[in-house]
Amino acid sequence: MAEPSDAERGALERLLLAHLDEQRKARRWGMFFKALGLVWLFLLLVMLLSYGDEFQSPGPHTALVDLNGEIGGEGGLSADSLISALNGAFEDSNTRGVVLRINSPGGSPVQAGQVYDEIRRLRAKYPKIPLYVVVDDICASGGYYIAAAADRIFVDKASLVGSIGVLMDGFGFTESMKKLGIERRLLTAGDNKGFLDPFSPVDPEQLAHARAMLGEVHEQFIRMVREGRGDRLKETPDMYSGLIWSGARSIELGLADALGGLDYVAREVIQVENIADYTPHEGLAERLARRIGSSMGQAMAPWARDDTVLR
Repeated sequence: MAEPSDAERGALERLLLAHLDEQRKARRWGMFFKALGLVWLFLLLVMLLSYGDEFQSPGPHTALVDLNGEIGGEGGLSADSLISALNGAFEDSNTRGVVLRINSPGGSPVQAGQVYDEIRRLRAKYPKIPLYVVVDDICASGGYYIAAAADRIFVDKASLVGSIGVLMDGFGFTESMKKLGIERRLLTAGDNKGFLDPFSPVDPEQLAHARAMLGEVHEQFIRMVREGRGDRLKETPDMYSGLIWSGARSIELGLADALGGLDYVAREVIQVENIADYTPHEGLAERLARRIGSSMGQAMAPWARDDTVLR
């Protein structure tokens, strides 16, 4: 029997390598889908357990909603999330009072206004359920906008409260551009389409319009504070200037009502010590899914690289 030629040996080797490659891929995908099935079974079990825990009635309770961070910003809560949480708290037949605990420097005036309006609506719909605000470190600007809708505001003596004002900030680079020899070429359809462009000189008319617009929003803010606080306010010339005060001073000015934290309000004011948290939180199942998804992506990366090399 004649020995195979070099060409035949090469063809056989390529066929053998291709066959081994296919087997290796099949084993990998088989292991992957088995692991994926186990992961989803585990997640399903966790979600079922979480579902059962979530809907266990806590009995008569003080409902807590936390507002931490910038309103509508990263790390904070959006108006939609806050409104959903507040509705859940008020709709529970076991809720005896709601505490909105605020630790926020402010944020979107639009979203703050939406939450303010929803609190007023819920208080009118559920007149027997009071809503109190408890201030942690800071309740400023949009945070105080929301707080003004509460029945009462409780603070720590060192809390920071107020900043009833509106701002629009930015930068101007025209002098730097001149020094660097950079020419700005801005083409617009509409005289004010490049409104307050940081690379163009300030237009006095645009500046005046911006100030008027900020003044209008500021007046809305002041009106809501007066509506919420009523005759408790002891207005001073600088109350609406954007200044911020300590918790103790805010009580003197009528911006807050008394000293007290969450436990105090639940125990002494609402008189129901059992606290149920309605704050939107990322659940265990969501955290696991996110982490497992990330891990799978990393695990698949070497396979992708291996497949590329084999091709």
